[in-house]
Amino acid sequence: MSAGLFPSPFPGGADLTFGGGNGLLRSPANEPRKVNAMGNAYEIYALRYATMAPRTPSMNFLAPDPHDATAQDLDYFVWLIRGGGRNILVDTGFNAEEAALRARKLTLNPVDALEAFGVKADAIQDVVVTHLHYDHAGNLDRFPHARFHLQEREMSYATGRCMCNGMLRHPFSVEHVTLMVRHVYGERVTFHSGDGEIAPGVTVHRVGGHSDGLQVVRVDTARGPVVLASDASHYYANLHKRSPFPIVYNVGDMAQGWEIVERLAGHPDRFIPGHDPIVAEIYPRASDKVDAFALHEQPSRSFAK
Repeated sequence: MSAGLFPSPFPGGADLTFGGGNGLLRSPANEPRKVNAMGNAYEIYALRYATMAPRTPSMNFLAPDPHDATAQDLDYFVWLIRGGGRNILVDTGFNAEEAALRARKLTLNPVDALEAFGVKADAIQDVVVTHLHYDHAGNLDRFPHARFHLQEREMSYATGRCMCNGMLRHPFSVEHVTLMVRHVYGERVTFHSGDGEIAPGVTVHRVGGHSDGLQVVRVDTARGPVVLASDASHYYANLHKRSPFPIVYNVGDMAQGWEIVERLAGHPDRFIPGHDPIVAEIYPRASDKVDAFALHEQPSRSFAK
């Protein structure tokens, strides 16, 4: 369907634009103002809020090396993009109740970590939800002024027939998914179908694989484009070894997703895995109050061959 502008049926509501793929988009009049931070050179911070240990190789790789006896811990992050006076949050983490349900060690609720880093939740205007798994889509009730950006296929997947299967359903929380549906009804969700723009220099790209509507985020920085790969690659090793993480909806899409991530980043040092503790080891610490790491800076270790 070609894009068309329709008046909002709600009093005082903004006009609604339906783009290709029937994604609900903001009208041009309500698009965010252009960002010109050093030519759209944003800062990116990874905020670590939880961890899971110990782990075994079979927990990190679908087909682990039989010679491996140990495995990396799993860190949990949200990501803050800053530039031109705006803050864009990528993913929203989980809270203490979800941590207890799933036996995860929550260091600090990511919303509280953001505040300790100097950003209040009510100041966040845009939240990119890479996918609706519990560790990426909790705390959705704590961002009162945010617009949520989600792939249309992810909402269809999280509310469709696949959720009748316990294995596929396990990484989701029905409370998180239900709250996102409420945000849809509240006209607070922008659906993307494939590629989309959040702001000049910040784009999203569906890769699928781990979850059907998984999207990665490409951000212009002073060191070049950085790709927040989220769970397209939990660890550097998943992509480097072409070895899938065991929670996967479509292995073929996951393999193609690695190629998309590499193409978007343009350099092996410019993709950021979703859960790898190495991130905290190679990027400069950006706060003495929370575990925050500056991803727009050069890493201390290079993966270039």
